[in-house]
Amino acid sequence: MIDTSLKNYGEDVFSEKEIRLFLPKETAAKLIATMKDGKPVDPSIADAVAHGMKEWALSKGATHFTHWFQPLTGGTAEKHDAFLEPAGVAIAVQKFSGKNLIGGETDASSFPSGGLRSTFEARGYTAWDPTSPAFIKRHENGATLCIPTVFCAYTGDALDMKTPLLRSIQAVSRATERLMEKFGRRKSHVTITLGAEQEYFLIDRSFYLKRPDLLQTGRTVFGAAPAKHQQLDDHYFGAIRPRILKFMTEVEDELWKLGIPAKTRHNEVAPAQFELAPMFEDLNLAVDHNMLIMEVLRKKAEENNLVCLLHEKPFEGVNGSGKHCNWSIAYGGKNLLSPGDNPRDNAIFLTFISAIIRAIDLHADILRMSTAGAGNDHRLGANEAPPAIISIFLGDELSAVMREIETGVKSSSTKGRGAKDSGLKIGVDTLPPLPRDTTDRNRTSPFAFTGNKFEFRAPGSSQNCAASQMVLNTIVAESIDAICDKLEVLVDQNGGEFNEELQKLLQRLIKKHKRVLFSGDGYGEDWPKEAAKRGLPNLKNTLEAISPLENQVNRDLFAKYGVLSASELASRHEIAAEDYESRILIEGKVTLEIARSMIRPVVADEFSRLATAIGQAKKDGLKVGLRGLGALSQKLGAGLDDLHVKCEKLEKALVDGKGEKSSKSVRIISAMEDLRRTVDRLELLVDDNRWPLPKYRQMLFIY
Repeated sequence: MIDTSLKNYGEDVFSEKEIRLFLPKETAAKLIATMKDGKPVDPSIADAVAHGMKEWALSKGATHFTHWFQPLTGGTAEKHDAFLEPAGVAIAVQKFSGKNLIGGETDASSFPSGGLRSTFEARGYTAWDPTSPAFIKRHENGATLCIPTVFCAYTGDALDMKTPLLRSIQAVSRATERLMEKFGRRKSHVTITLGAEQEYFLIDRSFYLKRPDLLQTGRTVFGAAPAKHQQLDDHYFGAIRPRILKFMTEVEDELWKLGIPAKTRHNEVAPAQFELAPMFEDLNLAVDHNMLIMEVLRKKAEENNLVCLLHEKPFEGVNGSGKHCNWSIAYGGKNLLSPGDNPRDNAIFLTFISAIIRAIDLHADILRMSTAGAGNDHRLGANEAPPAIISIFLGDELSAVMREIETGVKSSSTKGRGAKDSGLKIGVDTLPPLPRDTTDRNRTSPFAFTGNKFEFRAPGSSQNCAASQMVLNTIVAESIDAICDKLEVLVDQNGGEFNEELQKLLQRLIKKHKRVLFSGDGYGEDWPKEAAKRGLPNLKNTLEAISPLENQVNRDLFAKYGVLSASELASRHEIAAEDYESRILIEGKVTLEIARSMIRPVVADEFSRLATAIGQAKKDGLKVGLRGLGALSQKLGAGLDDLHVKCEKLEKALVDGKGEKSSKSVRIISAMEDLRRTVDRLELLVDDNRWPLPKYRQMLFIY
């Protein structure tokens, strides 16, 4: 029986409630201050925390603990150790020390390092992240205490996704505190929030096991489009089938126990596609939770004889899956991306909006880099995803406000707000609070303002949110600091009046960076041309998208804020390039293997049967049916010849070592696409019962 009540919410989390219950009062207060306010953790409390955490975990049935971290594979990693210490011959005690809690050593040689470590230099370290609470992962026969940690090399270089994310949070927090001081605000805690919407596909496990391409690459390299897929828009928000609803309920039950606020579930656009959306949380915790969400989706799918596909484009011709990252920033608990009730709050809001516009315009290339990947290459720019061109959508009313600041002239859409028709005045304006839904949504924009947050729609469904959020934090920090630097010169040194100088500064910023603002159809054919005129980068594939990592300007930016050193940034480029090339090579080999060992024998046998039938008909003196048999035989024979040629082309692309790796990947992809067209045509000619692969019409509709 599934417990769908909220009584079990957070029961498998070492939360504030459990901390107060299992730790001494003073120790609990210090740990909670670190978790809630970002205060440095006191090392002296480690043993007390470890003891209390162990007692809590044992009460939950845990037998092992693990340092749970996020290496540069894009997934998570864990090594389980038992709460076991020998105390004599055949005698043992359950033990977990502060040393066990704070850090651990693991073999780092087999994790991607991008040249930061040699293979023989294997030592790596995990270190406790006290801002993300420990939790229990359950399995059929027990449970494990999971402690979120960072992961670094013996040299101190970051080998994970969490470390740079935490550094970037620190960078944007310091920059925000600096700017808020300019507005006369008392120092307060900065919170970066994230709500990550997760899209995914579900198919019956029996189909999955018969598709070597799905098993090894996560996507179908072959598959003719079914007559019906998403043309009727009947799946989107449709009634959820009982089997899927059972799965979703079990997912939510486990997520709720882990304290993950899974709020929304629904059918997505494509058949067999769905979405889960949690509520907003602290960014670091939200990233950890999204990694757990993906794991729970896969686990519960398997328990229901389903398979959860998190690839960005598992099925050609229908919508792919993204991970929409809703980002915002708060100061002292107040969302800075929500206009306030008074002119001063409005000024802060407009300053942060201007800083973000500047950040996205100047650093669109590196933000696009954060979404690069072989899977996302199939999705970005398709009919359901934003293009690879990074632009900002503000909505009609906010766009009008920004034009007022730029021109100094009140627009027709905002007249009547104040007593005068003069332009909006920063800090002394009469701009009222902007309702959250003053404009329609623009689902074609990769970076859209949606009332009190920005929604970054470009990240792929399988990607770790940490990458894009780390970049976003860093570039926004740089932009905020740039504004502060200017204000200090204009106001502190030159004696200018704050509101007046701020208005002039924002006016210059908007004029300079407005090219990144776009409210039109991002799917339209004219937008790439217009974007090129504006000078906006259009990095269409992974190898283009990761090239900004080699840009000295970007290296200096990340080094300045201590988010990634030059060597760490270079390692990310090497890892991304190697991952991309490896995935393309795997896909190419799987494609060739399926074509030769599964498709070709069936087509050849079908052709042979037809030839035999034609020969027998002629021998028997039959004339009816020969035209149809002959036409089909011709098509199959031509297809068989074409299949042979295309396989040879793909094999040559796979083994050809000439030229750069990038050009080899291009040749493999081209050969795969050519081969796919041939196989997909043959799928429509061969006896349905003899075709060796489950078809799209089965996988997308039978679940």
